[in-house]
Amino acid sequence: MSFRIVPGAAQSPVILHVPHGSRTLPAYVRKHILLDDTALAVELDRMTDAHTGLIASGAAKNTRPWIFHNELSRLVIDPERFPDEREEMRTVGMGAVYLRTSHCQPLRPENPDHIEELLNRYYHPYAAAMTELVDDRLAATGRAVIIDVHSYPSEPLPYELHATGNRPAICLGVDEFHTPGQLRFAATEAFSALGDLDVNTPFSGAYVPLKHYREVPAVTALMIEIRRDIYLTEPGGAPTEGINAVVRALARLVTLTDESTG
Repeated sequence: MSFRIVPGAAQSPVILHVPHGSRTLPAYVRKHILLDDTALAVELDRMTDAHTGLIASGAAKNTRPWIFHNELSRLVIDPERFPDEREEMRTVGMGAVYLRTSHCQPLRPENPDHIEELLNRYYHPYAAAMTELVDDRLAATGRAVIIDVHSYPSEPLPYELHATGNRPAICLGVDEFHTPGQLRFAATEAFSALGDLDVNTPFSGAYVPLKHYREVPAVTALMIEIRRDIYLTEPGGAPTEGINAVVRALARLVTLTDESTG
């Protein structure tokens, strides 16, 4: 299975989504990667949101949100990218299936059959499972709150399309339809002690399944981008003491969100 769902409290609307925390590539996928083992390890250091699964699990110990983990590397598929021409990251070879590395070098051949296989085997089942979980939370609680748990490097990588903006300790990715002011305020309250905080820079938006996107206001969403130097040894090394503060902040956000009426 390319994903894992950790059940939370029956009446919690919160889903912690951890899409980029794994380094795992299936053997047959690895065969198509053009990097040698050393270069691949470096790319995984750059592109993996290291320890975000640990952060989500730590935050869930007492708050009991639901957690949706991607068990495979984003170098297999990126579940948060559109699989078609709507995806702006296709311009740098990083749509739902990456063709280029973080330094804009070839990652895999542009083989339409292999790309379609990856989408059918991993992307579409992942999207269907996430949609089902959101529908389940809507049915149980009347709302669903998706909190994306990401990290990003302190220095921009060449693939970034919006690399000239501020790189705060915490970036909040918001969507004008799916991120109400109350959720944004709760995130600001929870994370402000970790350092400077900004909105939609250097990354923007929040993940919502296509079934609900711009259609269901009861599905709210927020992306939390944690600058890596505040909680790990860059580029993808061991966590530092700072990870404990990050866990506490995320737990606080979950608590505030659970207590909210929407």
